[in-house]
Amino acid sequence: MAYLRALLFTDPLIILATIVYGAASFIASFFDSSGRSQSRIASAWARFLLRVSGVIVTVRGLERISPDGVYVFAANHASYMDTPVALANLPVQFRFLAKRGLFTIPFLGWHLKRAGHIPVFRENPRARLKTLSMAAETVQRQRISLLIFPEGGRTDNGELQEFTDGASYIAIRSGAPVVPLALKGTRDSLPMGSGIVRPARVELIVGEPMPTTGMTMRDRAALTAQIRKRVASALDEN
Repeated sequence: MAYLRALLFTDPLIILATIVYGAASFIASFFDSSGRSQSRIASAWARFLLRVSGVIVTVRGLERISPDGVYVFAANHASYMDTPVALANLPVQFRFLAKRGLFTIPFLGWHLKRAGHIPVFRENPRARLKTLSMAAETVQRQRISLLIFPEGGRTDNGELQEFTDGASYIAIRSGAPVVPLALKGTRDSLPMGSGIVRPARVELIVGEPMPTTGMTMRDRAALTAQIRKRVASALDEN
């Protein structure tokens, strides 16, 4: 969602659309406490961004997940385009962990707060643990999926980075299966450090859900390694 900040001075149409969709989401939040209306509006916003940016997305493996299922999605993070691609193409209502600073941006921040997305406090280990626990409770109690980027930020060289154990922690604590996601081509559309969006062909690969039933926190490191291995394998596919 920080995608917006990268485009502030390059695409007024995207900024206008973000204001319109953000305002619509904010208003809808007063009439729908479940967040479903905000989720649909966010998906429409993302589809609009991709369309005007000339980004064509191909999705593989969508049959592996159910629209009614509850999952912890774990994806690689190569570009600010990753979130719009996921929002536009995953047929599951989900929330995501977002940088705390994004919640202060007008319209965008309003949507994030009212839609139930969770701010991340990366600089404080105790606050980070509290955030992960809150995310796990959201998945378990509200039966809503969650999207997380285990690399902790965008890769600056295009290579897959090491994964933190946040996705594993949330999945094990909530009992939800982990779904590895591989995003290919988003870096071609919006490279790190660039504010210019280029038309590109992007692929979203949905992996097989990984059950966490019966796992404990002692299994966290092994699960994290398996998640990364599956994402890496999907990224390497031709």
